[in-house]
Amino acid sequence: MKALRETVLFLARLGPLGAMPAPGTWGSAAGVALYAVLFHGFNRSGRYDTFALIAALAILAATAVCHLAEYFLKKKDPGEVILDEFVAMPLVFTGFAGVLNGASQAWAWYLAGFLLFRLFDIAKPFGIRALQRIGGGFGIVVDDVLAAAYACLALHLIRVLVGYLR
Repeated sequence: MKALRETVLFLARLGPLGAMPAPGTWGSAAGVALYAVLFHGFNRSGRYDTFALIAALAILAATAVCHLAEYFLKKKDPGEVILDEFVAMPLVFTGFAGVLNGASQAWAWYLAGFLLFRLFDIAKPFGIRALQRIGGGFGIVVDDVLAAAYACLALHLIRVLVGYLR
């Protein structure tokens, strides 16, 4: 049982990142790196089905891990548990393969997506806070998935506006 607890908490905290100041920000930054390294290639190749499958499996696994972490820590949605930000963050860039591929301004889109996600994750508008109240692993993860969806929508709106202004 001790080994399970240690493994779950290591995963839920993304190793040492969960102990750093502003752990949710570090988890989100790690999620951007996850997208850039792993998912970006799937989107570039047009393999949105592979991206969706891996993202869904990661969300399901994170839900289970976060649920156990909450149980082991005996705290509701502990701040050091950042696996939820890590798996939700790549969803922000859904549909952005064409913009991010080889573009000199790709870093700006990554930064904008990161900042929008943090804004929605921290402010928790438009029903996000209500989802967080569900509790357990599902409540921990689903609010971040919705924050990612809002950030993705906002990023696409910015993309349209930037294209319109050119």
